[in-house]
Amino acid sequence: MPANLPPPYFEAEKRYREAKTPEAKIEALEEMLTIMPKHKGTDKLRADLRRKIAKFKSQAQQKKGGGKQGTAYQIDKEGAAQVVVTGAPNTGKSSLVAALSNAEPEVADFPHSTWKPTPGMVPYENIQFQFIDTPPINASYVDPWMADLIRRSDLMLLLVDLQADPLGQLEETLDVLARLRIYPEGCPIPDDLPKKPCIKKALVAANKVDTERDREDFQAFVELAECPLPCLPVSTRSGYGLHELLERTFQVCRIIRVYTKAPGKEPDRSAPFVLAQGSTLQDLAEKIHKDFVHKLKFARIWGTQVFDGQMVQKDYVLHDGDVVEIRI
Repeated sequence: MPANLPPPYFEAEKRYREAKTPEAKIEALEEMLTIMPKHKGTDKLRADLRRKIAKFKSQAQQKKGGGKQGTAYQIDKEGAAQVVVTGAPNTGKSSLVAALSNAEPEVADFPHSTWKPTPGMVPYENIQFQFIDTPPINASYVDPWMADLIRRSDLMLLLVDLQADPLGQLEETLDVLARLRIYPEGCPIPDDLPKKPCIKKALVAANKVDTERDREDFQAFVELAECPLPCLPVSTRSGYGLHELLERTFQVCRIIRVYTKAPGKEPDRSAPFVLAQGSTLQDLAEKIHKDFVHKLKFARIWGTQVFDGQMVQKDYVLHDGDVVEIRI
């Protein structure tokens, strides 16, 4: 299908070719992207322009930042945990975030349709996770802000395409992360690193598991990969495995939900406090309000590890599902 580009596009393209600075090139490229009609005939051209914009933005960032680079896209954390979805081109990252959340990342059947991170809130039982769709990473190019985004996250979700060399994709993704000194928890770390590594909780998901044969292929992938990370089969097309993916996300993030109540009243189970596993009553008090830490005398607990209404002190370790009645 022909692109049918209008004359203003070629005028912007001329300014792009004549531009001398990354900022000027970005301005012209973004104008070209805005002018370009959106249809099948321009899909690959749009992806190429976005790659160029990302490239020149990284150059501009490095020039401004000198030795210390900032992050071009800093996304504030929301929900119970922030999950960065990363991996090779065309594994289905955008489709996954779109299937799970209210986000609308651009989904296309060609590489590099995503050129900036797109967050989406994903409901799971009575909490939400924040999943972030990101541009692909590969050995040839990684947006410089990606490392910072991943380091700030609570969990990495490494996505591979079961129908397109998942072993090679996983190996390349892990190699690229290692170049950034980012290592999934449980994976080997070299002893001779020049700087301290960043160790992150991680999951691996294999997309496009749609048939019984695909499930068999997934089992073969797991055996051949010999990966120490939890690996899950999913399908963004049918929804297969997506609930299990969220269950495992909750488990790997190692978080708990705790409910509070006033004396004589029932707890609001639709709005739990989310804490790290191993958190104490004092940690909960700090999360509710900083003044509670000093005013807290004791609490009564309803849960699986105590009898109903048991009195506990500040150092009591909370468990998922506990109901707390704080006394100050």
